Amino acid sequence: MNTTTKRILLISCTGQVGAELWRCLQPLGQVVPVDRSDTALRIELTDHSNIRNLVREIKPDIIVNAAAYTAVDKAEQEPDVAMAINGTAPGILAEEAKALNALLVHYSTDYVFNGQRNDNAYSEEDFCDPRNVYGATKLAGDQAIQQVGCKHLIFRTSWVYGRYGKNFLLTMQRLAKERDELRVVADQIGAPTWSRLIADATAQVLAQVNSPLMMADMNKLSGIYNLTCGGQTSWYDFAKAIVQQLPNPPHVIPITTDEYPAPAKRPAYSVLSNDKLANAFGIRLPSWETALSVCQSR
Repeated sequence: MNTTTKRILLISCTGQVGAELWRCLQPLGQVVPVDRSDTALRIELTDHSNIRNLVREIKPDIIVNAAAYTAVDKAEQEPDVAMAINGTAPGILAEEAKALNALLVHYSTDYVFNGQRNDNAYSEEDFCDPRNVYGATKLAGDQAIQQVGCKHLIFRTSWVYGRYGKNFLLTMQRLAKERDELRVVADQIGAPTWSRLIADATAQVLAQVNSPLMMADMNKLSGIYNLTCGGQTSWYDFAKAIVQQLPNPPHVIPITTDEYPAPAKRPAYSVLSNDKLANAFGIRLPSWETALSVCQSR
């Protein structure tokens, strides 16, 4: 089967990554979008029989799961819902993918790590020790996929932002119009990553693995790959970079994590190494500064 006839099931086509994926995956085959909204076939990731029935009806060659419970603080109050969506549903998708001999693409997070290091980026092989419910449920999803043993690509990304959904970029842009002063945490370090680049990189990887030579080698290629923009920064410096491109930018004041209490604990340092992705597929995203500048100029 050539790439133009692949059937790609895209789960969550309206979120900040899913909306970009819907555009990027079009050249690779027939994209079948499903979502909780009325704009696509409906899927409910807490209804596990619904997941199985939908996958069996569509019979995809590739499943791209861009859905997740991403409300980090709310997850502390809704651990069962977060686990159903982030932990259990990916395992069910993996089971259905294995039955169809399909490839499963899934997205994970830097929050699977505890962040107790200063300047040594995390690799895919580093020990996971999430500090919050969100991170724990996402790790459970990663592990469930690996335990099933289907053909899979798990992309771990971080600090995702874009033109769609709810994210730090859109929040800062909104608050910049409402306030003269913004207080932003300066002691958490990570790599902001534009959702469009995540989608572009996913499409590039799939274009490669869809070739007969690489598809035959998917047992070796299957696994976890970090996928983030280059460099590192704090939320404070990220906020400054955002508002500096706006008219009449507000004053941004650095604060500590302790000064901004939240229900969920965050890792202090969660920069990821992207060497494995570069070595396997020749893909490395630009720096976070470059990505942000291009995103805000659109």
